[in-house]
Amino acid sequence: MRILDEFQGQWTTPVPTALDYENLSAAPARNFDSANDDSVLLDAYSKTVSGVVEEARDSVVNIRVRHAAAKGRNSGGEGSGSGFIITPDGYIVTNSHVVHGATEIHVALADGRSYPATLTGDDPDSDLAVIRINAPDLRHVHFGNSGKLRAGQIAVAIGSPLGFQQTVTAGVISALGRTMRAQSGRMMENIVQTDAALNPGNSGGPLLNSYGEVIGVNTAIIPSAQGICFAIASNSAEFIAAWLIKEGRIRRAWLGIHGQTAPIHPRIARHLGLKNSQGVLILDVEPHSPASKVGLRTGDLLIGLKNKPVTSIEDLQRSLTGREIGVVSKLEIIRHTFRLEMEVVPREMPERRE
Repeated sequence: MRILDEFQGQWTTPVPTALDYENLSAAPARNFDSANDDSVLLDAYSKTVSGVVEEARDSVVNIRVRHAAAKGRNSGGEGSGSGFIITPDGYIVTNSHVVHGATEIHVALADGRSYPATLTGDDPDSDLAVIRINAPDLRHVHFGNSGKLRAGQIAVAIGSPLGFQQTVTAGVISALGRTMRAQSGRMMENIVQTDAALNPGNSGGPLLNSYGEVIGVNTAIIPSAQGICFAIASNSAEFIAAWLIKEGRIRRAWLGIHGQTAPIHPRIARHLGLKNSQGVLILDVEPHSPASKVGLRTGDLLIGLKNKPVTSIEDLQRSLTGREIGVVSKLEIIRHTFRLEMEVVPREMPERRE
């Protein structure tokens, strides 16, 4: 149910210009069932959130892990997090930092069943992992399109913060296109910011839209702040999860740039005859990288790779697959008001530092 659709046209009741104090005691009791009352809007919001929970809660799981004993300790550490089922045959998406290095993984379902899980694939650079359980009668969620998200729209988080399973929090999308570092030290792009409250244990759980579709994977909070929480965009998560299921790891071609999706000024787009309205603004170029060797600079706007338009960070990430390693690729950029072309040879992304 979409709140705006339901209440369109219902805010036309005129506001009284004066209050009749003499007849105040005779005034009729306020009707809280009236369609013009704020309580109805609150009820609609509640119904929307409840509908999301009803749609998705059976697919959200609690994950408990055990790690091998560290040097000098007699027993290993334990941890927990959240995840969500994405296929009927038991594949589950979660954060890499929830399961990375675990010697045992156990999954508790919403209905109380518990199963051991195996690690299918782990990608610390995107902080995503896929695990799998062998269980019947599983319900799964669907990925939504994070490319259509707008700041201010409803966001619902379900997870197991501090071990409290099936905890629901709700808020809005606060901002889009954030960047943050994974625990591997790599920059993660196109992060979704939300004020839906998250706590330790929410990691790996879904962030959902009003249709019950996954629009993000909850991944981080700022401990010293309130209402500033982050999720990996669903388009990135779906892409990574598919490769982890297929190959168990991600091989990436590497240019050595950090950037963000940015608009192309309409005058420049008209002047250069461009069809795409946005590209990737380069924020940083790593020393001794393929990008630095061909002269890419901070402030350049990347608009094409291998004769295909690049309109977002996700476009660029999808293009830089393992197949592009060592292959000459043509880049198209805008520098100031000029359109430039250059050839670059992507390398395999350097190994993650533990």
